Amino acid sequence: MAKKAVNRAYAPYSHFQVGAAVLLANGEIVVGSNQENVAYPSGLCAERTALFYANSQFPDTPVEAIAVAAYTNGDYTDDPVPPCGSCRQVILETQNRYAHPVKILLCGKNEIYCVPSIAELLPLSFQHL
Repeated sequence: MAKKAVNRAYAPYSHFQVGAAVLLANGEIVVGSNQENVAYPSGLCAERTALFYANSQFPDTPVEAIAVAAYTNGDYTDDPVPPCGSCRQVILETQNRYAHPVKILLCGKNEIYCVPSIAELLPLSFQHL
């Protein structure tokens, strides 16, 4: 579903379309895509689009996993594309909110990285104490 979501991206400036699919504990899957804006950085990444929608529509449901895929120059990227720092922080907040690890699937044509928790991608993270 993350791969399909790239088709919903609005990326007229970067031409780099990203899709994300979030699997919730109740079995629902929510998708998002990057949405650019000429007034950079007013756009939003696919990961945050999907997570914010999931959290707003299903506020009491933990996130099990998020899958991310990217498309550019007429094809999916050969290698997986990791989330940016802001998205990593939002994934961490979601993981902490539900006290439940969020599995991350980064999808490329050559391979798929399966990361068991955002802690693997965001060491020494900023957390509310």
